[in-house]
Amino acid sequence: MKIFNTLTRVKQDFKPINEGEVKIYACGPTVYNYIHIGNARPICVFDVLRRYLEYRGYKVTFVQNFTDIDDKIIKRANEEGATFTEISEKYIEEFWTDAKGLNFKEATVHPKATENIDKIIEIVSGLIENGHAYEVDGDVYFSPKTFDSYGKLSHQPLEDLEAGARIMVGDIKREPMDFALWKSAKPGEPYWESPWGKGRPGWHIECSAMVCRYLGESIDIHCGGQDLIFPHHENEIAQSECFTGKPFANYWMHNGYINVDNVKMSKSLGNFKTVRDVANVYGYEPIRYLMISSSYRSPINYSIDVIEQCKASLTRLYTCRDSLDFEIKNAADGELNSQIKEQLDKRVAQFIEAMDDDLNTADGIAAVFELVRDINSLVIGKDESKATAEYAAKIFDELTDVLGLVYNRKTEVLDADIDAMIEARTQARKDKNWAEADRIRDELKAMGIVLEDTAQGVKWHRE
Repeated sequence: MKIFNTLTRVKQDFKPINEGEVKIYACGPTVYNYIHIGNARPICVFDVLRRYLEYRGYKVTFVQNFTDIDDKIIKRANEEGATFTEISEKYIEEFWTDAKGLNFKEATVHPKATENIDKIIEIVSGLIENGHAYEVDGDVYFSPKTFDSYGKLSHQPLEDLEAGARIMVGDIKREPMDFALWKSAKPGEPYWESPWGKGRPGWHIECSAMVCRYLGESIDIHCGGQDLIFPHHENEIAQSECFTGKPFANYWMHNGYINVDNVKMSKSLGNFKTVRDVANVYGYEPIRYLMISSSYRSPINYSIDVIEQCKASLTRLYTCRDSLDFEIKNAADGELNSQIKEQLDKRVAQFIEAMDDDLNTADGIAAVFELVRDINSLVIGKDESKATAEYAAKIFDELTDVLGLVYNRKTEVLDADIDAMIEARTQARKDKNWAEADRIRDELKAMGIVLEDTAQGVKWHRE
């Protein structure tokens, strides 16, 4: 497998630190509001990364955090007359509603920043001791000038970064690029005791602490949105490597932005879309499909037309899988058709080739639709054996599961009366009583049950 590494700006062969094991850290949400469709992209994309690596036989440890203490959370708490904990817990719960709707596979660990204050204090203390950080009146700052490689992820030298930075009037840090590791508490703010007085952690240090505690000092893949490259991930690298003296992450993966009707999404433009709002109209699965329908590094566009196209594509997948169920139920026993197996196996190889190329989900989805075409032309309605239909279903399920799609299948059970009507119509057709057969068919249609006569028997679906 090759991964485009933001650190090197080239596709590199993926080689984990420990053979057969992969350690991944994905930056999670700051929990002060419902997640928006921009948040949904890394949730879906890196869930597919995790699923694919597991499909290829790796043991994956996947960590995604919650930032549950932050200026935005405190502001929201003050606006609502609540505690910061009440706000963060509320929106963690709302996150899970959306994440489960998107078929996100729960991470190995979902740590919270507030659960790791001791580790944060340990790292900040270490950075002060080794000369990379300093304390002023209860605040602790990291000095990027003490880290020779600062800027290596964003590919900007420190001098250029400094040119765009300013020290504000009243700022107590020494240099424009210095960033907060620990913030002294203002009146009325939540705080924790520390060697520097009452305060709370800065944003960047949280992730370094959680990576170190749950995954170790060096990890295989660190991922997140493109907007996190600088300063968040750049600062994570600096403080982590200065603390441990070891490489922080070997591969960095960043997903692209989301536009709404071809304009960058932002609250100021009024085109801000939450996952919940979109899901209430179109469901969650079309959102997931959209998020993985293009290369994860490319920008994608949300519009009504696009989400409707995603729904139509999903319908094709569900129709194929439901047809396979019908084949399995009605097919005769027999040997697996070796020629069909060979053709379906080619689609698996096509899928793997696509996904091995920097998680190319667009071509991976294309391979799945080629598989659907093969199934429709070679298996559905072709009097193939049950073993052949079951093999086709197995391949279909494996590939769609890697993508996290077709997860809302329901086995509908007809009422006994409706089932009896279908049986009565079948008997009427056998008796060549066409008028009675048509009458029952029309009555069922009026009840929302549509029948389809096939060589294997009667298929039905709800309108």
